[in-house]
Amino acid sequence: MNNNQLLLAFYGDDFTGSTDAMEALARSGYRTVLFLEAPTPAMVERFQGIRCIGVAGTSRAKTPPELAKEVGPVMESLSQLGAPVVHYKTCSTFDSSPQFGSIGEAIRVSRPFFPGQATVPLLVGVPALGRYTLFGQHFARMDGNVYRLDRHPVMSRHPVTPMGEADLRLHLQEQLDEEVGLMNILELEGDCETVEARYRGKLAERPSVLLMDALDDARMARSGELIWKGAGDGLRFVVGSSGVEYALTAHWEQSGMSKDQNTAQRSAERIESANRILAVSGSASPVSQRQVETAIEQGFHGIRIPAPAIAEGSELPMELLNEAIRLLNEGESVVLYTALGPEDPAIAETRKTLGEKGIGGSQAGEHIGRQLGRWTNHIMRQAGLRRVVIAGGDTSGFVTSEMGIYGLEMLLPISPGAPLCRVYSQDSAMDGVELALKGGQFGSPDYFAKVRDASSV
Repeated sequence: MNNNQLLLAFYGDDFTGSTDAMEALARSGYRTVLFLEAPTPAMVERFQGIRCIGVAGTSRAKTPPELAKEVGPVMESLSQLGAPVVHYKTCSTFDSSPQFGSIGEAIRVSRPFFPGQATVPLLVGVPALGRYTLFGQHFARMDGNVYRLDRHPVMSRHPVTPMGEADLRLHLQEQLDEEVGLMNILELEGDCETVEARYRGKLAERPSVLLMDALDDARMARSGELIWKGAGDGLRFVVGSSGVEYALTAHWEQSGMSKDQNTAQRSAERIESANRILAVSGSASPVSQRQVETAIEQGFHGIRIPAPAIAEGSELPMELLNEAIRLLNEGESVVLYTALGPEDPAIAETRKTLGEKGIGGSQAGEHIGRQLGRWTNHIMRQAGLRRVVIAGGDTSGFVTSEMGIYGLEMLLPISPGAPLCRVYSQDSAMDGVELALKGGQFGSPDYFAKVRDASSV
């Protein structure tokens, strides 16, 4: 490819998780562009010095047939772009089930595009984000404490994919019903030759999937080396969280892999803080609840979106939207939200209202996301906004698809896994807009204010 040598192509099963992977790559100096659809080689060529590309998807919210319909064509396209590694990017808490966001189904759908690959490497832990895997058991940090996944205050009670099993091998086998091997934390200890010999011994047993433990930066770099060398031997297809990107960039850094020569020039771009922003939250997590409440305490105007407005099909709730536009035009920041935490009665009310209209399951999440996207689009255009933040992993994917965006690139880090991005769009009203996307578990309580105040000067 002219002026571009791709190192990695990835598909993210939810939008905010995709920006997490993009951030890990971009912060290490490897220019990365995140697309909303699989790009053609000609689209990739538009970006000088691009080293990695991603495609942001919504498969985490979909049933297996819906997932297969979305993931198959994307993985086929990515497999043909010539990148040594092609990554199906999961959430770092691995939330999935046989019914929704099945990672096992994603593996089944993707395998035909990587013929001859008997084993799929799997890396889920991300120490930088407080996610750890030890002897196959997965742990996640929250509020300074680290919980085994099946005892995590949020993930064990997830409304769609509750994590009742911390052993990732057993959790995945419920979706795949194939052998899942393990490269444990002790087997990742030692010099390069010793660890690589152990890894090849594991591969010789030909498990369907080989899970790697994750605890610290040193062993993450070793895992990155194993993945990179394995790709050269035909193990191109990899599954896991943004830990894959953290591991690979650590290895690339150690081995002196060349970066984008224009990184320094772009990082010097002047980015000023915003005097007003719109925040839109479709997340019901406790983390997002604190963020909405903190934003209101810090001067944001909170506007709750009532269940009937969400359930309506075509009509815009003009009274609500006009109030948001008026406040923004007066220089105020606004946060629109659907619920405050998992116990908010609005959640049950919204489900009931949607159910009465025949909208349930994964369709409910998509309906809510697309409604929020239409409203966000309308408010942005009427108020002339240039900076927006969207909260909610599944929400973000559906919202952005309504905004006429074809790509994103990181501008500034805000909070790990939730950077401020530049929007690429054929629509001049959207092109260049600054957009921050965060999953339900990411960001400090004052995240919305941090997005508003973020600058490079």
